[in-house]
Amino acid sequence: MTRLTPSLVALAAVLGASAASAENSKVVFGTNWLAQAEHGGFYQSVADGTYAACGLDVEIISGGPQVNNRALMLAGRIDYHMGGDLLQAFNAVKEGIPVVAIAGIFQKHPQVIVAHPDVTSWDQLKDKTLLIGDNGFTSYYQWMISAHGFTVEQRQPYTFNPAPFLADTNLGMQGYLSSEPYVVEKEGGFKPNIFLIADNGYSSYATTIETMAATIEEKPEEVKCFVEGSIKGWYNYLYGDNAAANELIKAANPDMSDDKIAFAIDKMLTEGIVDSGDAETMGIGVMTDAVVEDFYAKMVAAGVIDDGLDIKAAYTTEFVGQGLGMDLKPGG
Repeated sequence: MTRLTPSLVALAAVLGASAASAENSKVVFGTNWLAQAEHGGFYQSVADGTYAACGLDVEIISGGPQVNNRALMLAGRIDYHMGGDLLQAFNAVKEGIPVVAIAGIFQKHPQVIVAHPDVTSWDQLKDKTLLIGDNGFTSYYQWMISAHGFTVEQRQPYTFNPAPFLADTNLGMQGYLSSEPYVVEKEGGFKPNIFLIADNGYSSYATTIETMAATIEEKPEEVKCFVEGSIKGWYNYLYGDNAAANELIKAANPDMSDDKIAFAIDKMLTEGIVDSGDAETMGIGVMTDAVVEDFYAKMVAAGVIDDGLDIKAAYTTEFVGQGLGMDLKPGG
């Protein structure tokens, strides 16, 4: 009997998907960072043949520090891209770039503020010095100032090094739900308190699926297949057997370990990152006009984005919100 190593499991998954999709349309999906559990649903649908079943041969290419997959999509080199939050979509409208968000996989933005255990509420963060990176300062931190009374003065630049935070209980720092809290637990030896900006009113979808307006117009069935395959993949990844998908993730990113993946999946489930709010009744990936308009109004009020944009051009709800895949959830 031959025992499959993790690499052979990953290879078998790839070969199985390839065999099933030999006659299928080839599409390329670019992520916005290195492979990780937060991309799991997409890898799931490659691994288990869900994309292939509806006619697509999907290749996932990773983003990273020196990779701009969104630019590759604008250049016609890839077909779909994993967006960050809706600010990117709004800015595309402002710049006249025909990029459209077609699904919002994360109902909650996974951006957090990480604090020491003595900080037990969002409001108590106002008494701390906060380490916030430049991108965060020009986006969500402006909203924190506008909507919650945080100040410019209490912010210090974050260099993506947690050491200052670990050494000083007067500091809080920005983080990604599954990243900085994990590092603090491992290196600091304590469990930090974390505050999701989403739970305090930052209402943007995140981990969106983007494509070009021309793709929707010219290949609507392909778009439908990719979105619906991704939705099913996320249900199966979160609630089913995700072993083959995790092997693909580790093959694409050797720095990704089993414990990091398990930590991230637990956080996505317990914090309702993917399956909460409207997704509980309308399905994973749902976007609604009400949520998009609410977030846009908040960003205008915070001075982050211009008023008067045609935000309807930034997204479409055509391919989501029909309850697809909910039967794949335990008890569904």
